Amino acid sequence: MALRDIVLYAEDESVLRKESKPVQTLNRRIRGVIEDLKDTLLHHEEGVGLAAPQIGVHWQVVVVRLGGDPEGEREAALPQALINPQIMETGDQQRDFDGCLSFPNLYAETTRPHHLRVTSLDEEGRRVEHTYEGFDAVVVHHEIDHLQGVLFIDRVESIEDMYQVYSDEDGNLVRVPLGS
Repeated sequence: MALRDIVLYAEDESVLRKESKPVQTLNRRIRGVIEDLKDTLLHHEEGVGLAAPQIGVHWQVVVVRLGGDPEGEREAALPQALINPQIMETGDQQRDFDGCLSFPNLYAETTRPHHLRVTSLDEEGRRVEHTYEGFDAVVVHHEIDHLQGVLFIDRVESIEDMYQVYSDEDGNLVRVPLGS
């Protein structure tokens, strides 16, 4: 069974709540985790990010697909890995769309930075620094939260901010508030 076929949300929530450890050596095992994360993310076309804890691995590794938007009007790029990402600077806090592959069909409006400066290792083990803006900053911040055991539902201010999305009889996507 491929990792992309496993359920991303374990019945035992503690799997997602556990803090991840820094990667000490970029070895074959870590490279395998990166490939598993990329394959899993690409298998879930609605996803734009995935963190190692979501597949039951507690190393500080995430993959993100940047350049997309919450409405799906722009295609996100191929996944890239961030290893041991550290947030150096945040700014421009705004409410925006949030969702998670670990909680299928559950979405919310959360407040996250729309400016983010992050250092990490790239897939070659080089230290890099990136500045993310807009929805890309939201995606990267969401995935780094996973490494600390923080879930998007922890950032929801009110149950009224949560919703599900369904297709109506005409095929249009409709937001339905949670509990409706």
